[in-house]
Amino acid sequence: MKEKIRIASGQGFWGDLVDAPYKQATGGPVDYIMMDYLAEVTMSILQKQKLKDPNLGYARDIPVLMERLLPVIKDKNIKVITNGGGVNPIACRDAIFAVAKKIGIKELKIGVVMGDNILEKIDGLVSKGVELKNMESGESVKTVRDKILSANVYFGAAAIVECLKQGADIVITGRVTDTGLTLAPMIYEFGWDMSNWDLMAAGTVAGHILECGGQASGGNFLGDWKSIPDLARIGFPIAEAFPNGEVIITKHDNTGGRVSVETVSEQLVYEIGNPKDYITPDCIADFTSIHLEDVGENRVRVYDVKGFPATEFYKVSMSYSDGYSAFGSLTYSWPEALDKAKAADKILRTRLNDLGLKFDEIRTEFQGYNACHGPLAKSYDELNEVVLRIGVRSQDKKAIERFGMEIAPLILTGPPGVTGFAGGRPKPSDVVAYWPALMPKSEVKPEVVVEAIR
Repeated sequence: MKEKIRIASGQGFWGDLVDAPYKQATGGPVDYIMMDYLAEVTMSILQKQKLKDPNLGYARDIPVLMERLLPVIKDKNIKVITNGGGVNPIACRDAIFAVAKKIGIKELKIGVVMGDNILEKIDGLVSKGVELKNMESGESVKTVRDKILSANVYFGAAAIVECLKQGADIVITGRVTDTGLTLAPMIYEFGWDMSNWDLMAAGTVAGHILECGGQASGGNFLGDWKSIPDLARIGFPIAEAFPNGEVIITKHDNTGGRVSVETVSEQLVYEIGNPKDYITPDCIADFTSIHLEDVGENRVRVYDVKGFPATEFYKVSMSYSDGYSAFGSLTYSWPEALDKAKAADKILRTRLNDLGLKFDEIRTEFQGYNACHGPLAKSYDELNEVVLRIGVRSQDKKAIERFGMEIAPLILTGPPGVTGFAGGRPKPSDVVAYWPALMPKSEVKPEVVVEAIR
């Protein structure tokens, strides 16, 4: 058993800093790099891409990244774990193998975790009594069955552990929980019993800290954000993990950002519900039990995390088509910029009503005034400029198209001092809605395939 492993965060979402994984691999000692690419909406985007091209459906940044990263991780014996396989992890694996052959790497093992995609199994599950009700509304999945675009189960760390046991240098998964990407190497390296709930919770908390990339090392910091040094060269966080479940969050020397109790605390409360019941496939972690301690410059100790048995359910993330939307914007200048923008909004809504157009939703933002704070925004008399941004949503594509024809006429038939119209008429785009559900773990099993480069 190793005395310590260092797990580096490499990506917080699809679109994060593309050089971050390479800098983590070359900036100092690390044993693992975890890269989190997936969000709920990402799965539906990847599913659409796969439907157009069966060779797609994964984060296409990965093969480009691997051309730089593979020589380093092979030389330094660093393992990479990522859920960037999306809805097509096999294709992602094959793309990495192609890159490896191109740059002359002859020894490489890649593990793939599959089985999370249950899109083709929904009808069978429903017929067996697995209702897949919406966790928020309680509606039956039957109400959107013909509109479903993607359906993926959140697996935990166990399948990744199996890939590591089979010697994988890289593990590519579909919809595995963000936290599982970090927990898995701890289980593997330290031989943790997966029914030791305190250890599972400790690894889960470490994973939650790493999952959003630079957010734990000073990015997007709500505290004294002006004091965070050199965000342009921010160092992504690293978890130094120990067999007893303690973790020290740090970053490479000579990088920007800051790791402190404050920055780690902000990340810990990011995107959680009941802090006593942070539910994952691997355990339930009690975030109220977490202790944090500054133990040096850019070093925060995380300890005494308590956990409880995992539930009998997996969460299922589904997306479905829910009509169309379009957005348009115009910029109004001083003087009376806000009054002009409000008048334009009223004129536009009157014209849409006179045309008899029906929308599920019309939403207006006055950017520069209330786009962030809505009804809590404070009124100002002399704003330099205000952007009127208005969007509509409907099941009727023709209504959306006609809305798009009503924005530009405001330039000559509305309030004065208008600019900022570009890009032509707004065009309808598909609305993708989210459907969260639960299903018994007994109804689905992860599939593991580990292969060497051929």
